[in-house]
Amino acid sequence: MVSTAASMISTLVIPRGYISPLFKIVDRTVDGAFRLFFGKIQYAARDRILAGEAPLIILSLLLGWLGFFVFGFTLMLLPVSHGFDNAIRQSASSTFTLGFALRSGADPTWVDFVAAATGMISIALQIGYMPTLYSAYNRREVEVTLLGLRAGSPPWGPELISRAVRLGTLESLPEFYQSWERWSADVTESHASYPVLLRFRSPHGQTSWVVALLAVLDSASMLLAVAPSRATLQTRLCLRAGFLCMRRLAETVGIQVDHDPSPEGEIQLPRERFIEAYTTLAEIGFEMERSPQDAWAHFKGWRINYESAAYALAKEVDAVPAYWSGPRNANDAEVAPSRVVNRTPENPSNGP
Repeated sequence: MVSTAASMISTLVIPRGYISPLFKIVDRTVDGAFRLFFGKIQYAARDRILAGEAPLIILSLLLGWLGFFVFGFTLMLLPVSHGFDNAIRQSASSTFTLGFALRSGADPTWVDFVAAATGMISIALQIGYMPTLYSAYNRREVEVTLLGLRAGSPPWGPELISRAVRLGTLESLPEFYQSWERWSADVTESHASYPVLLRFRSPHGQTSWVVALLAVLDSASMLLAVAPSRATLQTRLCLRAGFLCMRRLAETVGIQVDHDPSPEGEIQLPRERFIEAYTTLAEIGFEMERSPQDAWAHFKGWRINYESAAYALAKEVDAVPAYWSGPRNANDAEVAPSRVVNRTPENPSNGP
């Protein structure tokens, strides 16, 4: 009884990022079932099915708490009831405030009152919990959706810089990185306090909050690597806030992270993939300040701060297999960022 109440209060009331054993069991059980039955199907169909994972975890948690409370009150009523069947019937009747199974006499009355109060409080707390979750979810997804305009869908770091060059919006990047610094802080606080938010998927199947943050961090790392004079202090602040967010949320789901990686260490992203992006940016007229070899060394030194945590989180939540986002649970092909043709009155058939 006490451990069940502590689990419910720590999950719904206390915003300290403590994950109760019951939450871990429910989360792993539901996630394991989804992976077992749907892990091998194509990503588009899997994404639609996984949209129901987070709501199912929330419902299972509520049922788990109520079930443990009913069992606990059953044990309390057992000494004054005629058998286990009568005790559990009276316990369930009181917990769900149905009142169809009351024992005559005054001995167990206080248990009935406590059980009824416990049932109502549990359901009320869960109802009050939902607006907090969806408020945090909406704040997260607004920036993720807006990122699609700058970095494609699914987003990709080099694509963000490429579009900024083509559209002439490089000067607006400091303000952009400032907004993502605040986004990272918000997501760190909300998702660590309510870890079920990690399972909530984006409305559009071609993006994900993990992939979005990874794309922003890759764009900042690439800017610092290839053109450090264009990278403002805000770029560095965004990068730090972002990789701290990745690390904190990775630890929230039990992933071990290195808090002080060596900038000379190795990363999983192949060097050839970086050189391809470097070449693409050079071809569209972005002025490079470092050679490909020097830029790679600097990029690697920045990316090592968040790559392992980002890859692990992307695999954990089964995010869209975007460019530079690591392996997944299934052998899904990488999804390129969308590049929609812009039709204009001056060029209605084939705009740039």
